[in-house]
Amino acid sequence: MAPGPGTRTAASYVPVSALLNASRSGAVFTTEVCRDAGRFAEIAPEWRALYDRCRTATPFQSHAWLHSWWLSYGQGCGPGGARGGRGGRGRLRVVLVRRDGEPVAAVALMLAHRPLPVLVHLGGSITDFSDVLLDDEHADTAAPALAKALADLARTAVIDLREVRPGAAADRLYDCWRGPRRRLADSVCLELPAVPMDGLLTRLPAARAQRARAKLRRLDALGIDERVVERAEIPAAVERLLALHRLQWQGRGVTAEHLSGRFAEHLTRAVRAMAESGDARVTEFTLAGAVVAVDVTLMSGHLAGGYLYGADPALRARKADVATMLLRGGAGWISASGRTTLSMLRGDEPYKHHWRPETVTNQRLLLARSALAPSLHLAVARAAGRGRAAELVKRARPRLRARRGGDQG
Repeated sequence: MAPGPGTRTAASYVPVSALLNASRSGAVFTTEVCRDAGRFAEIAPEWRALYDRCRTATPFQSHAWLHSWWLSYGQGCGPGGARGGRGGRGRLRVVLVRRDGEPVAAVALMLAHRPLPVLVHLGGSITDFSDVLLDDEHADTAAPALAKALADLARTAVIDLREVRPGAAADRLYDCWRGPRRRLADSVCLELPAVPMDGLLTRLPAARAQRARAKLRRLDALGIDERVVERAEIPAAVERLLALHRLQWQGRGVTAEHLSGRFAEHLTRAVRAMAESGDARVTEFTLAGAVVAVDVTLMSGHLAGGYLYGADPALRARKADVATMLLRGGAGWISASGRTTLSMLRGDEPYKHHWRPETVTNQRLLLARSALAPSLHLAVARAAGRGRAAELVKRARPRLRARRGGDQG
């Protein structure tokens, strides 16, 4: 059982303030900062209860995802970690705010340096969405309480919240922040309504819809079957997924972190736990009894998104459209589950646009105390510089591809 608000036990967690705020009804807000993985693990039941009461939460705010990430990445950050953070030991800062003993706000952060101190979300570059958790029923009072807790915590560091979806709970935190703050654009995401495949086809122009139906008929003719992987089989299925993922990207620009041992460790541990609580689903596709594709879909109360898949390149030789196969496989059960959004997650790849998705741009929220305004301005300038560099690279890619093609000819 978790200690009561304000109780002092081991040094693994620190009550920042015994009393944050008292509402007109007499409600008392207290806060706790977990600084090690052991205490972070202990608060899992409270975190889960709050996660279920936060309508805007994405699967990347689940305790299973965040705690697993910290175990694999946070205690020794690297390329897939907190975007340039140095070693993670002693840097964990998980904030939990309680109202009369019940959790109403939370955020999982870590201290990094780039080059000045910043508090960043757990999850690093392998996490598509970041956010805080706020109890929907008490959000109006919980958000200011969380803002005060974070202001107390961030005495020497800027708070840098990356990849925040529009309308996320963090918007409330931003609105009630009393110090310097900035809102910047972050990654582009593409989203579809969570409707069955027939509904997605109606979104397409007639000619394109006809081609999509032809692809579906081709999949049917091949006799590809699909099945949901049981929890006990998930480690083996994730291993197959990563092997197929490596194979499908062989000779092309694969994300290197997806081939690392720590990523495999994290994905296996997180997805197995998330599948048990209904936040993940692993699907295998078979042809003539052989596994030819594996897909991991992550989900929360309103949103589901295909996180990663691996597919045998032989499917292309059989003229099987893998993207269409995965979309049909997910669209039916996601819509039947009552979720409203089928997210294609981060990335603006051309194949995603075939289905006429809505473009949604994540936000980057920077918060600081008044004394740290210069540090916040420096963080904004660095972000702007990196953004310009990324845009130049993006513009240069077509010319580089054309040049390579000319050289090969």
